[in-house]
Amino acid sequence: MSELTSLLAGTAGAFTALLFARAAWHKLSDFTEFTGFVADYELVPERLVRPVSAVIVAAETLVVLAFLVPGGAPVGALVAAALLLAYAGGMAINLNRGRDRIECGCGGAAQPLSWSLIARNGVLALFAATALLAPIALDLEGAIAAIGAGFTLWLGFVAVEQLLANAALFSLKR
Repeated sequence: MSELTSLLAGTAGAFTALLFARAAWHKLSDFTEFTGFVADYELVPERLVRPVSAVIVAAETLVVLAFLVPGGAPVGALVAAALLLAYAGGMAINLNRGRDRIECGCGGAAQPLSWSLIARNGVLALFAATALLAPIALDLEGAIAAIGAGFTLWLGFVAVEQLLANAALFSLKR
């Protein structure tokens, strides 16, 4: 049982590290564009947009590094879950303001804010938190299986995310 739990935690860790590596890379590849996304949310004063954007990217990078360091998975899982829930909260505030034409800035396919993105972030936060279920103590075969499973899940996530983005953009054009 604990070996299976460790494998699940390792899979969640690999998936979460890939998720945040992609997100951080997206933000760093065009930091100015990302600061525009943060500004569009109107959650922080204009003078704090750039520093807050830098903190977000640093926190996302911390998640990736934490999963790479032995024993760092609990920190990575906690920071990942907190970030995903904070992003969901920011989206919910703007949707309640009637502002659904904001690009989420999540990394990956462009997506306007929606309740489905909030639900997605909740599910992702729960999945990231499964890395807290057990220490990730796997032998070589277990580590390969966990990384492979996490990578496969991540590829599926990217494909579904692109489908949802296409559907959202199509509905905006109607």
